[in-house]
Amino acid sequence: MEINRIKVALAETRRKNKWLAEQIGKDESTISQWCTNARQPSLENLLKIANALDIDIRDLLCSTKNTND
Repeated sequence: MEINRIKVALAETRRKNKWLAEQIGKDESTISQWCTNARQPSLENLLKIANALDIDIRDLLCSTKNTND
């Protein structure tokens, strides 16, 4: 199940996993697991990611509501 949109956000901002890992002080393998939704980052790490990418933290999460409602 997809919970986060980190991979999409990285693509939209033309950044790579390695760059994000360096920016927030995490291993590249951890970033990769977050991007594939194998693991989920803490809220603190989501905030660090949002700040590094200069985007709203809400853009890193998949919506739980159907847009047709």
